[in-house]
Amino acid sequence: MCNNNSNGNCISELLNVILILQQNACPDNTLDSCDRPMLGGGSSNCLVCNTRPVMLYTCCGNGVPLSMPTCKDYTLTCSNPSGENQTTECSNVFRVEKIEGNCCTFRVLAANPDITCCNNQPWLATNSFFTMNLDCCCIVRCLSDCYVDCVC
Repeated sequence: MCNNNSNGNCISELLNVILILQQNACPDNTLDSCDRPMLGGGSSNCLVCNTRPVMLYTCCGNGVPLSMPTCKDYTLTCSNPSGENQTTECSNVFRVEKIEGNCCTFRVLAANPDITCCNNQPWLATNSFFTMNLDCCCIVRCLSDCYVDCVC
């Protein structure tokens, strides 16, 4: 069952912080929590980070992260949400794009297949988006800050 807490939603508040940080993309920070005040990166020899990728867990998801298609093919379903043997057609890593009230729009990020690329670009932007009622999200797992091309 979804959370209908009228006192606010900590998931929504956290994602708002992440969205603001991504919009401001500030370098250099040593804290390591989801709501740390700046995105990582910023040294003279690396790209400034512009994304704090997240994984989402729903209230009824049985402990596996939400997985969504990396393309807009409406016939595609992501039948293996655990991420094991995950195909390139699905991903469980997302970027916060917009928050309105208690709804958040996420961009699906795809794993970067270019293994020669620097470690700061593990994800690629897709044109696949979804909007989620945050009352049904119970866990947000933040991944390492990174640079995602074509998102700003």
